[in-house]
Amino acid sequence: MSGTELNNQRLLVFAPTRRALSETFIRANLEGLPFELSAYFGDEFQGKRPLALAYSFGITLSKVLTRLHLLRLAGLPASLVAWCLIQKHRPDLVLAEFGFEAVRVMEAAVWAKVPLVAHFRGSDASAHDRLGLLEGRYRRLLGVVSGVIVKSRPMAQTMERLGADPAHILISPSGANAQLFRGGNPAIAPPVLLAVGRFVAKKGPLQTVRAFGRCSEQGGTAMKTAELWMVGDGPLLVAAQALVIQLGLQNRVRFLGPKPPVAVAALMREVRAFVQHSCVAPDGDSEGSPVSVMEAQLSGLPVISTFHAGIPEVVIDQTTGLLVQEGDERAMADCMIELLLDPSRAEALGNAGRNRVLRHYTIDHHLRDVTAFLRARMPMSFVGQELIKHV
Repeated sequence: MSGTELNNQRLLVFAPTRRALSETFIRANLEGLPFELSAYFGDEFQGKRPLALAYSFGITLSKVLTRLHLLRLAGLPASLVAWCLIQKHRPDLVLAEFGFEAVRVMEAAVWAKVPLVAHFRGSDASAHDRLGLLEGRYRRLLGVVSGVIVKSRPMAQTMERLGADPAHILISPSGANAQLFRGGNPAIAPPVLLAVGRFVAKKGPLQTVRAFGRCSEQGGTAMKTAELWMVGDGPLLVAAQALVIQLGLQNRVRFLGPKPPVAVAALMREVRAFVQHSCVAPDGDSEGSPVSVMEAQLSGLPVISTFHAGIPEVVIDQTTGLLVQEGDERAMADCMIELLLDPSRAEALGNAGRNRVLRHYTIDHHLRDVTAFLRARMPMSFVGQELIKHV
């Protein structure tokens, strides 16, 4: 098959949103996958695009029916619109971003006899209100999909338990942008720790604040000049701000709000280390492989985090970062103190992390792997079949 034919392969993407700052991986896929691509989103009520508007209304109705636990019926409204979109675009393959979006459109792919790939990200494969509620529908989904993309080995094991064929699973962390995230220098950076992520339970913002608060107790006066910068917003932000006041850390913890990737990359060039106390949330929600962790490593920062989900796959404890058990705030404080007091150690871990991510976990690696995975599940074009006939 020629390069022109490959580039003309058509991909139809369904996703919940592309607008949220945290959904950088969806935008990266849309911009980087080398297909003739059309995309529709569940939150874009645009009157100038009737089918896009219809899809958003279909998704809204599906959500309402899901909340009413009418799960089979919930798969019909969005699928009816998705079927119309498949007839319009005639894709070689449908890609659904997030498992719950795949459930909403899977019947359309079945009706149209078009291959479907489901891309699971994190909460859709862990949270009780997603995995627990939709388990039966996921089993149906995994029986009809041509492939599944996940972020980590634990997530792949969840899919296998639900019936996915291991041979049809791709494990691919979303990867980080090597052109944007670079230039950090922990050896000369001030004693500042950076956390980036939504203020939600699985990111562990309260655990991170409490661990930082322990630094003064465990590290003595040398820690008095250390700071923690936190980027993001979310439902636990107010609780984190109150905790900072309770611990008397107002002059040492800075809440910077949500930032675009360019601003995050600039901040990573100003600090000593990256911190994130990821853990299983009370509702079961877990990480996949946090992109911010890979971005920090590409920036040359050591990562202080936890043995959670896919993090140990991208951060090697004592080699590219320091990992602790979920909930062990004292151990995380020890790791913070170690790197705040030893810039050369921070530099060594950061350099090793950058080199490893450059070899395995950039956005280019992700796009290459996903492209090959999707192409392998697309029907052969006429040109491809003709080439095979003449071999």
